[in-house]
Amino acid sequence: MNKHALDRLATVVLYVTGAVIVGILLFFLLFILGRGLPVLTPDFIFGRPSEVAAGGGVGPQLFNTFYVLGLSLLFSLPVGVGAGIYMAEYARAGRLTYVFRLATECLATVPSIVIGLFGMILFVNAFGLGFSIIGGAAALAVLNLPVLVRVTEEALRAVPRAYREAALALGATRWQTVRKVVLPSALLSLATGVTLVTGRAFGEAAVLIFTAGTSVSRYFPDLNPLAAGETLAVHLWYVNAEALVPDAPRIAAGTAALMIIIVLFFNLFLGSLTRTLQKRLGGKTV
Repeated sequence: MNKHALDRLATVVLYVTGAVIVGILLFFLLFILGRGLPVLTPDFIFGRPSEVAAGGGVGPQLFNTFYVLGLSLLFSLPVGVGAGIYMAEYARAGRLTYVFRLATECLATVPSIVIGLFGMILFVNAFGLGFSIIGGAAALAVLNLPVLVRVTEEALRAVPRAYREAALALGATRWQTVRKVVLPSALLSLATGVTLVTGRAFGEAAVLIFTAGTSVSRYFPDLNPLAAGETLAVHLWYVNAEALVPDAPRIAAGTAALMIIIVLFFNLFLGSLTRTLQKRLGGKTV
């Protein structure tokens, strides 16, 4: 087989592989949305859940999902991005850097259910927070930290070294170079990483079962961070595993469809926002 035929064969294989992946995604979306979209009425999205009678909604769970997600990002983003900047721009090769990178990689491989048990021991029991929104957010922050560190480090390392040298040659300090040159150039990659972390945290259930609980506050919306914090993902698990309501399959289908729609919205919104900010900053994405 000559090189031109081999090249065409490789191209066909790659196109078929891509088509298979897209087909699986479309099948997944059509299956979930086809079952769940008829359930997504305003009463279901914003209504209160029911423990026994049919017709309950997921309003408190939807609120808790965004509340927990926002608090977890508030805890993890400064630490994760800061650690990634340190590893990419300031850390020197040595034993301390090796230990830090090894710890980050080991933490990234820990199963989420183990993080949940750790959060229950530390935040729920040792700190006395009980099953609460802030306890779940803290556990999610621990889960997301290693991913944020690695994503930030890789995004900054992808920026050409010439950008840094040019800024330093013009008299900028190292921090000015990082803040005004490197970070804007890596903005799109950083946003992609944050989107992945957000989607992972949004769909996480194992961590929150052990830290935020499987119930919601009697008040809605409840901004008390010590209130019980069942999220959509936990509610989906609970409905399929232990719910007493007769329309549990209907609630599960609607909850799954709502989660899919929100994740798609997050990806589209954050992607368009990042590109807009990048254009205004006048930098080049890498």
